[in-house]
Amino acid sequence: MNIAFIGLGNMGAPMAANLVAAGYNITGFDPAGVAMDGVAEANTALAAVAGAKVVITMLPNGDILRSVAQEIIPAMDTGALFLDCSTVDVESARQVAEHATSAGLLAVDAPVSGGIGGAAQGSLTFMAGGSARGFALAKPLFDVMGQKAVHCGDAGAGQAAKICNNMILGVTMAATCEAFALADKLGLDRQKMFDVVSTSSGYSWSMNAYCPAPGVGPTSPADNDYSPGFAAELMLKDLRLSQQAAEGADADTPMGQLATTLYTQFVEDEDGLGRDFSALLPRFENRGRG
Repeated sequence: MNIAFIGLGNMGAPMAANLVAAGYNITGFDPAGVAMDGVAEANTALAAVAGAKVVITMLPNGDILRSVAQEIIPAMDTGALFLDCSTVDVESARQVAEHATSAGLLAVDAPVSGGIGGAAQGSLTFMAGGSARGFALAKPLFDVMGQKAVHCGDAGAGQAAKICNNMILGVTMAATCEAFALADKLGLDRQKMFDVVSTSSGYSWSMNAYCPAPGVGPTSPADNDYSPGFAAELMLKDLRLSQQAAEGADADTPMGQLATTLYTQFVEDEDGLGRDFSALLPRFENRGRG
């Protein structure tokens, strides 16, 4: 199967590498001119999709996705699969799917969870929206690039699932960091805090798998001076998408809005840019109630 991969950045490159290792023929394009072993480099996105049975995109935002889709969809073979793994707004995902479908293509939006590490290890989770036929065609590729793929529903459902998931993640990480900072000021040992919370009702992925306190729990970015596994600015992007979706759906999301405000301040006005999203903990450590 010939596959075109458009967007060979921090996430796209290791995903494409796993497909190459599995024996797929990959033609890649990235505006930055990224060169990869085993990937045939195309000069344009249009050139990359020629003859491809599947086109995978991993792009920064909905505007870029729509622009790329507008360019490549007319050049794709009838019956080919447009598989978008970007994290974008639900409306952009649905517009691109409608455009692709009207051109005789299959379309699946399948944003991922698992970060750069998951992309490299082939352990991503894919949240997919689109037709059952499109999902079935994409499933063997998901199995190479990830450990789990869930067909969430029609076009846009994958983005909806990702946005809701990451709103929870942003809120729970903020609460976990607040709690550690409070525990410090109450004189509670961090390891004891972890031992209690990780096995009781405060259990969460933010605490148990990605603990923001250095030296506590499994190894996480906190143990590497908060070098990003998932950058704070990417969390902010996803939280903003959640609030954009909430506004469009007339949904009341006060905790999501508070987390968005907090990460906006952290990234834009403080030192959060380029740090892991769990670096809220040292932020709270250094602040008083006022």
